[in-house]
Amino acid sequence: MAPSFTSPSPPDNSKAALKQLSSYNSHLLRRVSSHKLLSISSTLLFRTAILLTMTLVLLFTLHYPSLLSHSLSLSSPHPTNPHRSLLSSNRLQSLNPLEIRRSATPTRTNGLSILVTGAAGFVGTHCSLALKARGDGVLGLDNFNSYYDPSLKRARQKLLHKNGVVIVEADINDSQLLIKLFQLVHFTHVLHLAAQAGVRYAMKSPQSYIQSNVAGFVSLLEVAAKNADPQPAIVWASSSSVYGLNKVSPFSESHRTDQPASLYAATKKAGEEIAHVYNHIYGLSLTGLRFFTVYGPWGRPDMAYFSFVHDIIEGKPINIFSNAKRDFTYIDDVVKGCIGALDSAKPSTGLPGGSKKTGPAELRVYNLGNTSPVPVTKMVSIIESLLGKKAKKNVVEMPSNGDVPFTHANVSLAKRDFGYHPSTDLGTGLKQFVKWYVDYYKLEVISKKKEKAQEKVASS
Repeated sequence: MAPSFTSPSPPDNSKAALKQLSSYNSHLLRRVSSHKLLSISSTLLFRTAILLTMTLVLLFTLHYPSLLSHSLSLSSPHPTNPHRSLLSSNRLQSLNPLEIRRSATPTRTNGLSILVTGAAGFVGTHCSLALKARGDGVLGLDNFNSYYDPSLKRARQKLLHKNGVVIVEADINDSQLLIKLFQLVHFTHVLHLAAQAGVRYAMKSPQSYIQSNVAGFVSLLEVAAKNADPQPAIVWASSSSVYGLNKVSPFSESHRTDQPASLYAATKKAGEEIAHVYNHIYGLSLTGLRFFTVYGPWGRPDMAYFSFVHDIIEGKPINIFSNAKRDFTYIDDVVKGCIGALDSAKPSTGLPGGSKKTGPAELRVYNLGNTSPVPVTKMVSIIESLLGKKAKKNVVEMPSNGDVPFTHANVSLAKRDFGYHPSTDLGTGLKQFVKWYVDYYKLEVISKKKEKAQEKVASS
């Protein structure tokens, strides 16, 4: 029989185990309590942060209500910029509805109600004055940029104000402000003249041309198509520059315009294509006007005739392009063309909201020129005669910076459709400009003939 072994009884460790278990439970309870306290604290901190954030958002929204809506707007063509949005908010709040409606209300029977963009510009000022004088309602819009001396634009603004035309200071890309203006006034027409001008400046600041001439035009068309009730008929400024490298003369609306010689010309050509799109989709009535070297009183200082007068008076040398010819068009003739285009424009056919149109809408383009190209050298000779002073001339070759050697307008279409007929020759127009220039800048310009006559009187 196998021996029998009896296992020894295990030691009684129950008290020790109970003691360890009690110690573990106590430690566990302390950890659980600590975690609960931490969790509760975190929850409180999180809720406090949320509450503070919501409070700040509420306060921010109350103080700047348009900023949030502007940043969420799908109609804005540019990324959200807080500074731009705050500026837009301030301008919206500063609008005077009564003043705006008064300016935009016609005083004659069946008068037009017109929004003129670029109203403090050269052509914009003259057109606004002429329209207001015949009893149309005119509201101006201008951003008073510093491409050239803003004080000249402010002087034009004062002139317009004296004649009952209000200018809203804002950028054409501010879609929220445009929407507000179209809500305040049921414009029958828009004369869109706001643009970044100049051929050579495009090499220094190309983005400004895209911003103004392309994005700004789209901004206006978007609001006119989708927010205006009714949609206005739009007349806008294109340019003779769209003819670019075209060598067939005189330039006709049927000629090629797909060879621009400058970025400025390209943006104006892009505008004509964009106009086609908004006409086709939304039924906007659109008329493009190709201006040919407009000159006259209150003109732009960056134009050659303006700087020539200044430099000749100052005794500074001037650079003349030897082979350059321009179809110089006097401002009064251009104003008549703009008004003719406005008066003959047919209504838009789109319904409010831009959802559909009732039928095809009018899409036109016209040359507004003088039909008589003049060598720049002859223009300088006329200025010398008017000032009684010889210019210090440097005759140079035209640089390859976007300028074209000549322009020559065929205006038969404008003559046929709204009676456009330029009647001011260069000598007469420059005489009016020099007179304005001397008066505006308070100069004493004495011709040699007058000087000799004065000498004779003094010696007798």
